[in-house]
Amino acid sequence: MSTRDTFNLFYKSKKDFPFVGVYMMTTPTVVATDLDFIKDVLIRDFNYFTDHGVYANERDDPLSAHLFNLDGQKWRNLRAKLSPTFTSGRMKFMFPTVLEVSDRFNETLGELLKTQKTHEVKDLLARFTTDVIGTCAFGIECNSLKDPNAEFRRYGRKHIEEPSHGALVNRLMNAFPRISKFLHVTRTRGDVTKFFMGIVEETVAYREKHNIRRNDFMDLLIQLKNHASIDGEDSKISEKLTFKELAAQAFVFFVGGFETSSSTLTFTLYEMAVNQDLQDKCRAEINRVLEKYNGKLIYEAMNEMHYVEQTVLETLRKYPILPVNFRKCVKDYQVRGTNVIIEKGTAIQIPVYAIHHDPEIYPDPEKFDPDRFSPENVKQRHSVAFLSFGDGPRNCIGLRFGKMQSRIALIMLLKNYRINLSSKSPVPLVFNPKSFILAPEGGMYLDIEKI
Repeated sequence: MSTRDTFNLFYKSKKDFPFVGVYMMTTPTVVATDLDFIKDVLIRDFNYFTDHGVYANERDDPLSAHLFNLDGQKWRNLRAKLSPTFTSGRMKFMFPTVLEVSDRFNETLGELLKTQKTHEVKDLLARFTTDVIGTCAFGIECNSLKDPNAEFRRYGRKHIEEPSHGALVNRLMNAFPRISKFLHVTRTRGDVTKFFMGIVEETVAYREKHNIRRNDFMDLLIQLKNHASIDGEDSKISEKLTFKELAAQAFVFFVGGFETSSSTLTFTLYEMAVNQDLQDKCRAEINRVLEKYNGKLIYEAMNEMHYVEQTVLETLRKYPILPVNFRKCVKDYQVRGTNVIIEKGTAIQIPVYAIHHDPEIYPDPEKFDPDRFSPENVKQRHSVAFLSFGDGPRNCIGLRFGKMQSRIALIMLLKNYRINLSSKSPVPLVFNPKSFILAPEGGMYLDIEKI
């Protein structure tokens, strides 16, 4: 049974209490089933639940010591340093870079359509997002759109599809971090570490030697390495980023950026193919707004395409890439309104997929309906009813970038192409039970025709 199905069962067994208690192997675990309690964990009482409780080994596995895996004061310091990297101002700065890659994507797709109309879009979209992240996080032209076996794509795929260890070993690492460190257990494959550390070292050395400045993440990380702050930002933190810390953050931007956005886009295109009326509605909005800006897609034009954004959010509601969110209790916590104590060290699991498919929160949850995210409908729901990016101080730091990248690709695709189901399309959709993130089993084949 997949993680998603397991937590669905736990969620459905909820009673009038804020959570269900279960054992994950030998670990007592709280499965949150009440939105007010979830808000306490993620926001109101965040100081009791600051950690993810994921194994990281800085000494033997430097790429594992990134923002998502780190806990405690190390996480706080790094989050404070990196937050200015993801402001809306920075996104506007990076917009032209992402747009450039989407133009190349358009060209590549146009060429491919000359010989066949049915394509496996998940790989195609992962090549697009790999090129975007390669350019924005490393300042490197990955060319995986032109060459599906380009090194960046190959090593990114390896990290996701061929991890060093299976789910059982991962659970043991998280449960017994001290023993794992003593045994020098690493989370990242050796060849992946060697490739990414090498690329980062070369890039940083080249830029510093030639004093190169670019509108990308790497530029901001180099500033944090050399000055402990980013141009124009007041930093209360004087410690500079070490080279290994810089490499780990570039790595998590890469892995987090290409896989999550390509999966989101894959599911969006599937729903566009199934719901042609919604595809037409998105396309009409795209054309209407672009007309206003003389056919040119600029940052402000993208932000005016509200229905396109609602469509991406509804995809993330129906197909949350991380089906379960998690926290660790860092000090004894009395559950609000009860005399129950959650003990320090207890794992808290938040069943995101189950919440997003709860008919009491989202009526007719299997129906794809972007209007659920109209401002008036969002206002009527609980503030933590949508958890695809987490919430509170430990929410997804890259959510603005992920949404921007997904919207740019969707605008480009729907403006130029019609997406249809093919004879090879998965109907109904089946998820890969072995994948940690939500992914379709056997890829996603769709027909694409130029408009």
